[in-house]
Amino acid sequence: MTGATGTVGRHLVRGLAERGHPVRALTRRPDRADLGPGVEVVGGDLTDAATLQEAFTGVDAVHLITFGGDDGAELANAGEILALAREGGARRATVLGAFGGSPLEDAVRGSDLEWTVLVPLEFMSGALEWAPDVRETGAVRTLAAWPSAAVHEADIAAVALTALTEGGQGGRDLVLTGPQALTPAERARDLGDALGREVAWVRLTEEQERERLRAQGFPEDYVEFGIALATDPPGTAGRVLPTVEEVTGRPALTFARWARENADAFRA
Repeated sequence: MTGATGTVGRHLVRGLAERGHPVRALTRRPDRADLGPGVEVVGGDLTDAATLQEAFTGVDAVHLITFGGDDGAELANAGEILALAREGGARRATVLGAFGGSPLEDAVRGSDLEWTVLVPLEFMSGALEWAPDVRETGAVRTLAAWPSAAVHEADIAAVALTALTEGGQGGRDLVLTGPQALTPAERARDLGDALGREVAWVRLTEEQERERLRAQGFPEDYVEFGIALATDPPGTAGRVLPTVEEVTGRPALTFARWARENADAFRA
């Protein structure tokens, strides 16, 4: 398991361990992992193949992320990582895909592994970006007004778990969405229901959104990318797909449920 301490990784590690599968979790900070009983935690950094030998030895399946290091940079050593996985005994692999693709995804698709690339259109956890405004002003503030079918991180993990342990998903790119396409106003409503108080939605102007992104330290090219995305969403933004239910056999989890599970982050 790479990315074991991330938002998807923790769900996947827990699910595998609860079903009795032996799990080895790779992390750069083993002392902080806190992944619970039944999980072998090993230290290593995906950006440095020399640190990964122990992690990949004696495994039959791997879950891979496409970035590493403190800055979350795209991995430039995809070939080395895959070679270690194959040498270690891996037959199956899932990859948490990156926006716009990545060298690791391309390398996995060209390998002889039984691979599955997971392509979430948007993570529900992206709403945590709204938490400071909700705590301080009781409102969600966005420039974007379009609906999005964001997917729960637990559903991404559930799809990965099925692909890794049951097979049947080899050679597939699985595009993952939640069960509903909701606007920011509708997600604000669900947050309000979870908190037991009204949470409003305030639409920002383009200049206000620029100021917000700049205040977070983003460079100008990213700021303008954010404006373009907010005002001209991709055609897939509001698309709801049945992939989660088709693979796992249960309905995808709703944003209302995610809001209840994460309500404390939005409380003052």
